[in-house]
Amino acid sequence: MKTLEELKAVREKMESEVALRTHGNASSKYERHVLVCGGTGCTSSGSAQIIDTLTSELAKQGLTDKVQVVKTGCFGLCALGPIMIVYPEGTFYSMVKIEEIPRIVEEHLLGGNPVKEFLYKETVTDEGIKALDETAFYKKQHRVALRNCGVINPECINEYIGRGGYEALGKVLTSMNQDEVIQTILDSGLRGRGGGGFPTGMKWKLAKNIVPNADMKYVCCNADEGDPGAFMDRSVLEGDPHVVLEAMSIAGYAIGAKQGYIYVRAEYPIAVERLEIAIKQAREAGMLGKNIFGTDFSFDIDLRLGAGAFVCGEETALMTSIEGNRGEPRPRPPFPAEKGLFQKPTILNNVETYANIPQIILKGADWFASMGTEKSKGTKVFALGGKINNTGLVEVPMGTTLRTVIEEIGGGIPNGKKFKAAQTGGPSGGCIPAEHFDIPIDYDNLIGIGSMMGSGGLIVMDEDNCMVDIAKFFLEFTVDESCGKCTPCRVGTKRMYEILDKITRGNGTLEDIDKLEQLCYHIKANSLCGLGQTAPNPVLSTLRYFRDEYIAHVVDKKCPAGVCKHLLRFEIERDKCIGCGMCAKQCPASAITRTDYVAPGKKLAAMQIDSEKCVKCGACIASCKFNAIIKK
Repeated sequence: MKTLEELKAVREKMESEVALRTHGNASSKYERHVLVCGGTGCTSSGSAQIIDTLTSELAKQGLTDKVQVVKTGCFGLCALGPIMIVYPEGTFYSMVKIEEIPRIVEEHLLGGNPVKEFLYKETVTDEGIKALDETAFYKKQHRVALRNCGVINPECINEYIGRGGYEALGKVLTSMNQDEVIQTILDSGLRGRGGGGFPTGMKWKLAKNIVPNADMKYVCCNADEGDPGAFMDRSVLEGDPHVVLEAMSIAGYAIGAKQGYIYVRAEYPIAVERLEIAIKQAREAGMLGKNIFGTDFSFDIDLRLGAGAFVCGEETALMTSIEGNRGEPRPRPPFPAEKGLFQKPTILNNVETYANIPQIILKGADWFASMGTEKSKGTKVFALGGKINNTGLVEVPMGTTLRTVIEEIGGGIPNGKKFKAAQTGGPSGGCIPAEHFDIPIDYDNLIGIGSMMGSGGLIVMDEDNCMVDIAKFFLEFTVDESCGKCTPCRVGTKRMYEILDKITRGNGTLEDIDKLEQLCYHIKANSLCGLGQTAPNPVLSTLRYFRDEYIAHVVDKKCPAGVCKHLLRFEIERDKCIGCGMCAKQCPASAITRTDYVAPGKKLAAMQIDSEKCVKCGACIASCKFNAIIKK
């Protein structure tokens, strides 16, 4: 495709096919499209086998020419995988099993009658089957970065073009100069979605102007998503890889760069494979390489695989790794806009930031700025995890309350438990307590209460979580991931972890709590890079909102949530125990023996636990059917 006219011709050919999956009334050479999730979550639960079985059954029924099977990216409701959606009806089959496929093919795809018992229960009503966007999980979402995920085949460039792909690149190359592109991004209010929230347009402007006559400039993409529980960027790469390539090319034009690099962790094999396919297709189609759209602009992109070091999420450490060196941060200034990759002017944005760019160019800055809040424009993608019914991927306008995300979209806390806190920003973020359940989620509000946006991981906790243990978990992760270059991070985080471990073992003092807090502020102020500067956040936020739990561990030698096993004691209530001995059989430490006491109405003597031998594994509680064992 050397010209915009050729691109538009491909779009016109593909548009109706792809539109069948969103509008339901477009013309298509197929009667139905069956979309099967091919993201990591569904793949791990067998979606590839679902596709193979579905294809085989369609052939048996003579439906191959009437029904198209499409492997897509993530639909969002990861807890219900494997997921299969049939269009134009829009029927949503969840947790699909291989043995269900023949019946779905025969009754639905051949007979026209959806198999209701296999459908996502939220879509089945007394009045019939309702659309997905009317369900609680989807109706308050607004997909911009995720607009193509779960809609197109990510391994087919023409399907991306059928959804308007590469038109934004064509627009900037043929009708906009560099300053106009940058001003559009500035006016949109787009801020970096990787955690820092720095204005994207300002970053581009600095890279263009600070060294205007540089012989080489670079555009980098941070796809080294390292936060525990985060899978936003992975899902975009798996479901819509071309949007990142297009956005990086636009960024390259804006700052005057000719080369881009995507730094993606090797633990994302599906994302890596689809990026490789997308880059190959883009080069063959003329979207990457020399003289794109017949202009004098040339730009290419290569992949670099990371080994999973969390510190390489920091921009200078990432660039150091791309250069072939050990991933360690550099002192700033100079900032990457002046001396970045290979000491040349460089911009780096994360996957989600880039995923917004083409739509901003096509629909305008005002369109994007109309969403969100005054200082946080647009939408934000979150990976919902932890104690939540609807584990998955959501995209909501900035300013949506935490309550809306957790109770309405997320379906609330399982088993009737109470919401206790939500961790945003991963190891770099903080815990949001129940008192801030109605806070509008945006950059400034989260910082104001001691947390941060981060890349978008959102871990939900209930009353059974110990907040001291949570702080210890995240700090242990940070200690392991510290590159060791600077002393405050290398030594300071280790000392913090040792104090937390001492507290959770029941050996802490009130002075330890004060020392822990002092260490937090020292490490924040003196660490070289963002990893060390933000590592104390989980500790500081839990000290701020859950200090009573720290005091209980120290003064009362108790864990209020019953999590820290060194502070637990297991007891058998003798009057409830029937003496079956099942608990003793399951105990790995031989800590349970029989007493001489026979409870009224019971035939066998009750059991007892030797607290000196007990390892607090909980096997006895799991084995007791009479709830006779309690945890104190």
